[in-house]
Amino acid sequence: MITAAAGAGIGYSAARRSAEEGCRALMISDVHPRRLEEAVARLKGETGLQAIYGQLCNVTIEDEVQALVAAAEEALDGVDVLINNAGLGGQKRVVEMSDEEWLRVLDVTLTGTFRMTRAMLPHMQRRGAGAIVNNASVLGWRAQKEQAHYAAAKAGVMALTRCSALEAAEFGVRINAVSPSIALHDFLKKASSEELLASLAGREAFGRAAEVWEVANVMMFLASDYASYMVGEVLSVSSQQA
Repeated sequence: MITAAAGAGIGYSAARRSAEEGCRALMISDVHPRRLEEAVARLKGETGLQAIYGQLCNVTIEDEVQALVAAAEEALDGVDVLINNAGLGGQKRVVEMSDEEWLRVLDVTLTGTFRMTRAMLPHMQRRGAGAIVNNASVLGWRAQKEQAHYAAAKAGVMALTRCSALEAAEFGVRINAVSPSIALHDFLKKASSEELLASLAGREAFGRAAEVWEVANVMMFLASDYASYMVGEVLSVSSQQA
């Protein structure tokens, strides 16, 4: 199950890679009805997997989170892997940022990840198996102007990953995270200026931003048995230093 997986970002790429790697059934969620429906149809066409389901979910609403988990448990006959991909960013200086802007980013990015993890863990723990992969960011480690809310949220995702992982490990469930720097997709292009994106991409060792599938590949590793001894780790998918 993958949150925020409609569109052309990391979540959609993770869904496609899941199917390509042999996933038998897949549930994706998003807050955009038309985009979600189109994503399900496109995934079926691109991968040949027909057991792909979509459900609307706003991770800031507990009832919708619970409904998503219940639907996925039924449709997938138990969720083996949860990828927490939902997040919200923006650009704003601290002195210009309202409480509403600050809380909105934290509610989607950090508390949304918490809600999904809280709802999913009892099912995985009861079965004694499962993997949760969170999407963090290098901004959880390093500083960048106009990103205080997003960086604080992603640093929180890292801390949540580490602490919840120790609790989940007692039941045979693994929780880890990826920490991308910049992965270009349509939504990011709309939300950020060309100058900022070019500057960030220029800092990378290859002189370019990551492709979304390059981040999704690391998610697939953490979701797989190849990462069977990894607990509470945050893997950087970036050449930038903390």
